[in-house]
Formats: sequence, C-alpha cells, structure tokens
Amino acid sequence: MERKRKILVTNDDGVKAKGIGALTEMMREFGDVTVVAPFEAMSGMSAALTIGKPLRLTELKSEEGLRVYACSGTPADCVKMAMNQLFTDEAPDIIVSGINHGSNASIAALYSGTLGAAAEGTVYGIPSVGFSLASHSPKADFSAVIELGKVILNKYFAQPAKPGVFLNINFPAVALEDIKGIAFSHQGKGQWIKEFEERTDPYGFNYYWMTGEFFNLEPEDESADHNLLEKSYVSIVPHRIDTTDYSELERLSSLWNL
Repeated sequence: MERKRKILVTNDDGVKAKGIGALTEMMREFGDVTVVAPFEAMSGMSAALTIGKPLRLTELKSEEGLRVYACSGTPADCVKMAMNQLFTDEAPDIIVSGINHGSNASIAALYSGTLGAAAEGTVYGIPSVGFSLASHSPKADFSAVIELGKVILNKYFAQPAKPGVFLNINFPAVALEDIKGIAFSHQGKGQWIKEFEERTDPYGFNYYWMTGEFFNLEPEDESADHNLLEKSYVSIVPHRIDTTDYSELERLSSLWNL
C-alpha cells in the first residue's frame, strides 16, 4: 500500500479565513493534512517570530486525515510549532501556505506572512509553496485556484524545486475560463507610495492608518509577476533562501581589495 503524504497547511489570514479552508480541502486529495495557522490575521509579518511572550497551540479539530490547530503566533511561528510539537517523528512531505486573500507579487513578497511561512519550511529542508489570489475579499472565489492548483501540485510532486527554493504562486482574481495560462516569472519591481492616511481620533489627536498605492516600476516588462497577473496569467516565481548577490560579492571584493 502506497504511503500517504503528510502535508502541513498554514497561512497569514488566520485559521478561520476562507482561503485556508479552500486550501485544506484541495490538499486533502494529496494526503493527510495538518493545519497550523494563526488565531487571527497576521498579514505583513514576513518571517517574524514571537520572542519574549508565550505561544499557545489549541486543537480545533481531529478526524481521519485532518488535524486543525490554531497558534497564537505568526505564520513562521506556526511552522516552527508544527515542526517541534506535531511532526517530531517524521517531517511533512510538503508545506503549503495560503490561499492568501490578496496578491503577493512584486514587492509584496518581501512583507508576506504567507511567504514567510513558506520560507520557514524551506529552512527546515521541506518543499514549500505559497498560494495567493489577487483579491482581498473575505468571500473571494477560490475555485480557479483549486482547479489549477491541483495541476501545479501534480507537476511539483513529480519535479519539485531544488533544496533552498520555495515557490510563490499568484492567481488573478478572474474566472477559470478567463485565465490565459500559467507562466514562470520573476519578482517584479514596484513600491508602495502614499502609504499612510492621516486621521483624527475622538480626542483630537492625529493617528496614521496604513493604506498605500502600488507604483509599477517596470510596466513594460511582460515577464514580471505583477504584470502577468494584470493580464490574467497565473505567475510562478521561485524564491531562494540564500539572498546573497554573488556577482556583486565578487565585484565589491575585487574593487575594495580588503
């Protein structure tokens, strides 16, 4: 009898988000699923860890092929908690993070808790993938992600990324029949501008609410992930844990001659 895969699912939108529910059901077709996700939304946490205060792990569900836990920490905490408390005998075969409510293309990849969890899984040597949908709606339609996500995962299981690499997969917020294709791409260049809205509280004091507008720094680059999303393509970007720029390392070492 073929061994069932062990799958860890997490996210940064919280354990009750619609996206992680859709991802959990999608992954149950591939093996036994353990969900460890934050109690509440932890967007923008990147790979942040909780230090100096206790973490709590609460079991919410346990049935054949599915365990669900809520963790009081960040997405990266969730992965660490799973690895240290739940997968002590055998590591999961894959860690899948998402489905995020909102795009994690371009500069958003730097801040993403969804990808922070995938990066943490990669640090443990486990194949890791982050899924995101370019819609912030809490009632977003994830049917296209589920349908094409299965296609992508079957390819991934047959030919996974090399060690030290995790995948950032972003879906446009369009119907399945309107998706033009799946494309490998690179992280696009962009930045957030007008990032804070100034407001006044009931006591007359000013405070600032993070909002922001995305500014596209390479609108003509058809292979950039955020531009592919705009054209209704699914983008797949391989990210490395090792962020060293080796060509610049060589150039500066030669020029500085330390």
